[in-house]
Amino acid sequence: MGNRRRSRELALQALFYMDIRHSVSEDTLALFRAHFPPSDEIEPFFTKLTTGVMEENQEIDQAIKRCSSNWRLRRMTCVDRNIMRIAVYELLHCDDIPPKVSINEAVDMGKKFGSDESGAFINGILDGVRLEAEGKEKEKKDP
Repeated sequence: MGNRRRSRELALQALFYMDIRHSVSEDTLALFRAHFPPSDEIEPFFTKLTTGVMEENQEIDQAIKRCSSNWRLRRMTCVDRNIMRIAVYELLHCDDIPPKVSINEAVDMGKKFGSDESGAFINGILDGVRLEAEGKEKEKKDP
Protein backbone atom coordinates (compact mmCIF):
# COMPACT_ATOMS: atom_id res chain seq x y z
CA MET A 1 0.00 0.00 0.00
CA GLY A 2 1.35 3.40 -0.97
CA ASN A 3 2.11 6.24 1.40
CA ARG A 4 -0.71 8.44 0.08
CA ARG A 5 -3.27 5.68 0.57
CA ARG A 6 -2.00 5.10 4.11
CA SER A 7 -2.20 8.87 4.71
CA ARG A 8 -5.79 8.95 3.45
CA GLU A 9 -6.80 6.01 5.64
CA LEU A 10 -5.28 7.54 8.76
CA ALA A 11 -6.84 10.92 7.88
CA LEU A 12 -10.20 9.14 7.58
CA GLN A 13 -9.74 7.68 11.04
CA ALA A 14 -8.80 11.07 12.50
CA LEU A 15 -11.73 12.87 10.85
CA PHE A 16 -14.12 10.08 11.87
CA TYR A 17 -12.88 10.42 15.46
CA MET A 18 -13.42 14.18 15.46
CA ASP A 19 -16.82 13.82 13.79
CA ILE A 20 -18.22 11.33 16.30
CA ARG A 21 -16.89 13.44 19.17
CA HIS A 22 -18.50 16.57 17.61
CA SER A 23 -15.16 18.27 18.14
CA VAL A 24 -13.36 19.28 14.98
CA SER A 25 -10.40 21.11 16.47
CA GLU A 26 -6.63 21.19 16.66
CA ASP A 27 -6.84 19.86 20.24
CA THR A 28 -8.89 16.84 19.19
CA LEU A 29 -6.55 16.18 16.28
CA ALA A 30 -3.57 16.42 18.65
CA LEU A 31 -5.21 13.89 20.96
CA PHE A 32 -5.76 11.51 18.03
CA ARG A 33 -2.14 11.96 16.92
CA ALA A 34 -0.88 11.27 20.44
CA HIS A 35 -2.53 7.84 20.32
CA PHE A 36 -2.02 7.09 16.63
CA PRO A 37 1.06 8.99 15.48
CA PRO A 38 1.59 8.97 11.72
CA SER A 39 4.87 7.55 10.49
CA ASP A 40 7.41 9.95 9.01
CA GLU A 41 6.54 8.74 5.50
CA ILE A 42 2.85 9.57 5.71
CA GLU A 43 2.88 12.51 8.11
CA PRO A 44 3.13 15.37 5.55
CA PHE A 45 0.17 14.24 3.41
CA PHE A 46 -1.83 13.16 6.49
CA THR A 47 -1.36 16.64 7.95
CA LYS A 48 -2.25 18.33 4.66
CA LEU A 49 -5.48 16.33 4.42
CA THR A 50 -6.63 16.66 8.03
CA THR A 51 -5.85 20.34 8.42
CA GLY A 52 -7.13 21.09 4.92
CA VAL A 53 -10.48 19.40 5.59
CA MET A 54 -10.75 21.18 8.92
CA GLU A 55 -9.95 24.61 7.43
CA GLU A 56 -12.15 24.21 4.34
CA ASN A 57 -14.97 22.31 6.07
CA GLN A 58 -17.78 24.70 5.12
CA GLU A 59 -16.80 24.84 1.44
CA ILE A 60 -16.38 21.05 1.33
CA ASP A 61 -19.70 20.31 3.03
CA GLN A 62 -21.53 22.77 0.77
CA ALA A 63 -20.10 21.05 -2.31
CA ILE A 64 -21.24 17.65 -1.02
CA LYS A 65 -24.71 19.02 -0.20
CA ARG A 66 -25.13 20.53 -3.68
CA CYS A 67 -24.30 17.21 -5.32
CA SER A 68 -26.28 14.88 -3.07
CA SER A 69 -29.93 14.94 -3.96
CA ASN A 70 -32.30 13.89 -1.18
CA TRP A 71 -29.46 13.26 1.28
CA ARG A 72 -28.69 15.59 4.14
CA LEU A 73 -25.08 15.46 5.30
CA ARG A 74 -26.04 14.23 8.77
CA ARG A 75 -28.03 11.32 7.29
CA MET A 76 -24.94 9.99 5.52
CA THR A 77 -22.84 7.48 7.39
CA CYS A 78 -19.91 8.99 9.25
CA VAL A 79 -17.49 6.88 7.20
CA ASP A 80 -18.94 7.94 3.83
CA ARG A 81 -19.18 11.59 4.87
CA ASN A 82 -15.53 11.78 5.90
CA ILE A 83 -14.25 9.83 2.90
CA MET A 84 -16.03 12.35 0.70
CA ARG A 85 -14.64 15.28 2.68
CA ILE A 86 -11.11 14.07 2.03
CA ALA A 87 -11.78 13.54 -1.68
CA VAL A 88 -13.56 16.88 -2.11
CA TYR A 89 -10.64 18.63 -0.42
CA GLU A 90 -8.33 16.92 -2.92
CA LEU A 91 -10.60 17.81 -5.86
CA LEU A 92 -10.79 21.48 -4.90
CA HIS A 93 -7.36 22.14 -3.38
CA CYS A 94 -4.80 19.59 -4.61
CA ASP A 95 -3.97 20.44 -8.21
CA ASP A 96 -1.18 17.84 -8.22
CA ILE A 97 -3.69 14.97 -7.85
CA PRO A 98 -5.76 14.04 -10.91
CA PRO A 99 -9.50 14.08 -10.11
CA LYS A 100 -9.89 10.44 -11.20
CA VAL A 101 -7.26 9.39 -8.67
CA SER A 102 -9.02 11.20 -5.81
CA ILE A 103 -12.36 9.68 -6.78
CA ASN A 104 -10.97 6.17 -7.24
CA GLU A 105 -9.16 6.31 -3.90
CA ALA A 106 -12.37 7.46 -2.19
CA VAL A 107 -14.43 4.71 -3.82
CA ASP A 108 -11.86 2.11 -2.77
CA MET A 109 -11.92 3.37 0.82
CA GLY A 110 -15.71 3.32 0.75
CA LYS A 111 -15.67 -0.31 -0.33
CA LYS A 112 -13.12 -1.16 2.35
CA PHE A 113 -14.56 0.76 5.31
CA GLY A 114 -18.18 1.50 4.38
CA SER A 115 -21.28 -0.45 3.47
CA ASP A 116 -22.02 -2.44 0.33
CA GLU A 117 -23.52 0.68 -1.25
CA SER A 118 -20.77 3.09 -0.19
CA GLY A 119 -18.63 2.84 -3.32
CA ALA A 120 -21.44 3.73 -5.72
CA PHE A 121 -22.84 6.41 -3.40
CA ILE A 122 -19.45 8.09 -2.98
CA ASN A 123 -18.69 7.84 -6.70
CA GLY A 124 -21.95 9.51 -7.68
CA ILE A 125 -21.54 12.48 -5.37
CA LEU A 126 -17.85 12.99 -6.10
CA ASP A 127 -18.44 12.85 -9.84
CA GLY A 128 -20.95 15.68 -9.38
CA VAL A 129 -18.42 17.70 -7.40
CA ARG A 130 -15.81 17.05 -10.11
CA LEU A 131 -18.15 18.21 -12.88
CA GLU A 132 -19.11 21.30 -10.90
CA ALA A 133 -15.44 22.16 -10.25
CA GLU A 134 -14.53 21.63 -13.90
CA GLY A 135 -17.39 23.93 -14.91
CA LYS A 136 -16.08 26.67 -12.63
CA GLU A 137 -12.56 26.26 -14.03
CA LYS A 138 -13.90 26.54 -17.57
CA GLU A 139 -15.79 29.73 -16.64
CA LYS A 140 -12.55 31.27 -15.33
CA LYS A 141 -10.75 30.48 -18.58
CA ASP A 142 -13.63 31.50 -20.89
CA PRO A 143 -15.10 34.74 -19.51
